[in-house]
Amino acid sequence: MDADSTTWPGVSVVMPVRNEEPHLRAAVERVLDQRYPGELELIMAVGPSEDDTAGLAERLVAEHPGTVAVVDNPAGRTPAGLNLAVARARHDIVVRVDGHGELTDNYITTAVELLQRTGAVNVGGVMDAHGRTAFEEAVATGYNTRLGLGGGTFHLEDSPEGPADTVFLGVFRKEALLALGGFDEGMHRAQDWELNYRLRQAGGTVWFSPKLKVTYRPRSTPRALAKQFFETGRWRREVIRRHPDTASVRYLAAPVAVTGIAVGTVLGLIGSATRSWLRIGWAAPLGYAAIITTGSLLVKGISPAARARLPFVYGTMHLAWGSGFLVGLDADQRTEEEPDEPGL
Repeated sequence: MDADSTTWPGVSVVMPVRNEEPHLRAAVERVLDQRYPGELELIMAVGPSEDDTAGLAERLVAEHPGTVAVVDNPAGRTPAGLNLAVARARHDIVVRVDGHGELTDNYITTAVELLQRTGAVNVGGVMDAHGRTAFEEAVATGYNTRLGLGGGTFHLEDSPEGPADTVFLGVFRKEALLALGGFDEGMHRAQDWELNYRLRQAGGTVWFSPKLKVTYRPRSTPRALAKQFFETGRWRREVIRRHPDTASVRYLAAPVAVTGIAVGTVLGLIGSATRSWLRIGWAAPLGYAAIITTGSLLVKGISPAARARLPFVYGTMHLAWGSGFLVGLDADQRTEEEPDEPGL
């Protein structure tokens, strides 16, 4: 393909947004700054928000008439918003972007080239987390290191290009999405992973490339981080309930750690009270603390303030995710209306 727009396929960028006022303008501008040589449109699916997300979205439409559009997403759910935006899309290639992320230079052009070269039904790359505060920097480090999220392909820049189980966000062939009925609206989180699983089961290829990066802005407070990971753990359990063959050591490590730490702590308390051999139970929580502390000291290239917070961040990620996985969902929780956040 050359720079002539007649040789480049049109692209529809779909962006589900809810409570994204602080990040939305930057996310939209990074899409429009791509300078993609073919036709491009951006469709925001706006859910009910507690801030001025809807008003900002309308102002962005007014600033970019004919390029930026809005569809209403009354359910507020990410998969519902994605399906609404895809239904509105005019073009055969669909680029998923979140209001919490910013595309890096040439992301769309590179993705379209990869789709053409590989024949994949979905291509994607690295979730490149970056924080502005010391806590956010520590969270970003947790995302981007093996000790944090277990070394998932799209969290590590040194992952090799090639077929993958899943990728971050994604650039899809619209026909492949529609053939499977789009995103599963019953999956309030982890809908990307679940869709990529179905794409692969249908014979399609999901392709990872480290050339594709999306800057991701992590959660800003311990409470927000713990909530995000707890809910993601619950929905990962739901993915495995639906598709048992997707269970792996990586996804079971956190719930096993939570169980071991809890049992070890109880035994340690009993042993300390009775002065018995059960005090050996303290080895579980103390050993875990030693692992995350040593791992934090070995991380390179972060500020001292972020390093000091990193053991706490690692612990929050692992224990919240593992606890959520162990708790899981009941039938009512699979349909209840509560805000969702990007899955991991």
